[in-house]
Amino acid sequence: MDTLTHIALGASLGEVLLGKRLGRRAALAGAFANSIPDLDFVMAFFLDADDNLLAHRGFTHSILFAVIASVLCALIFERWFHRRTIHLRSWLGFFAAEIFLHIFIDAFNNYGTAWFEPFDHFRVSFQTVFVADPFFSVWLGIGLLALIICKTHQWRKRWAIVGLVCSSIYLVYCVWNKGQVDRDVKMALEEQHIPYNNIFSTPAPLNNWLWFVAAGSDSGFYVGYRSVFDKERTMDLKFFPKNQWMLKGLEDRDDVKNLMRFSQGYYTLERWGGDTLVFNDLRFGQTAGWEDSSARFAFHYYLSHPDENKLVVQRGRFASWDRKTLQAFWRRIRGR
Repeated sequence: MDTLTHIALGASLGEVLLGKRLGRRAALAGAFANSIPDLDFVMAFFLDADDNLLAHRGFTHSILFAVIASVLCALIFERWFHRRTIHLRSWLGFFAAEIFLHIFIDAFNNYGTAWFEPFDHFRVSFQTVFVADPFFSVWLGIGLLALIICKTHQWRKRWAIVGLVCSSIYLVYCVWNKGQVDRDVKMALEEQHIPYNNIFSTPAPLNNWLWFVAAGSDSGFYVGYRSVFDKERTMDLKFFPKNQWMLKGLEDRDDVKNLMRFSQGYYTLERWGGDTLVFNDLRFGQTAGWEDSSARFAFHYYLSHPDENKLVVQRGRFASWDRKTLQAFWRRIRGR
């Protein structure tokens, strides 16, 4: 999730767990604790773009790191607040709850979270919530505002619980939507006699009603969008060939190896302008595919010009958005 959401989430949980004993400082401690795994942003200043893809949400989002960080922070804070009646066990539970909640929530996005590093490079991803979903974050934001305004712990705790409960209900609703979309997509593919080996679905930007879908086969991917409000059983799908042959002679390059590992098989290759070889990671959807089925993918990496890949994950995500795009977005959300 985005940084502000983690801050609001951590502050609310901090108030609930330690607000009675720490007062307003519990929210500050919670915001800090919930943000600890995102210290990996520092690596972006020292790593190439392809290496940073794997470093981000890598070891600092693992179960092992969560355990180590919880113990270290508990020892530090127990000594820092030694005059207060907060035992080491309470601090350990506090930091464990905050840090484990962070890596758990992040797994609902499509980026992937390396829970099992360094023992296994597999990334956990439920592909259920867009990385910045205002309908998830707004409840936590209301709770954070209450933490700032309310003067008594009783009222701060009440509003913090409201924010946590409402965001949790919305998260369950998102899981339900994904299940519905996946069922509808499988039915559509069968009715349209489209062969596939696997299906990937993830929410389009800033909502949980319109979903980007990629159905993969050995030769490529059928790509389209599905709204939870769609009444038509069939789908408009565009085929993108995988073009794996374009990697011939490049298989041993480090950035290619990293991209292959990161994309988990959901990639295509294409040439732009005749001489620029581009690697697309389909898991991040298209820039405005609901309006133009041939729109570029939000994640594209220039294999021909690796020095021009300062930003690859959300490259051009909102660059083409205008009033017409937003209107088409809203119409597509409402369904067909």
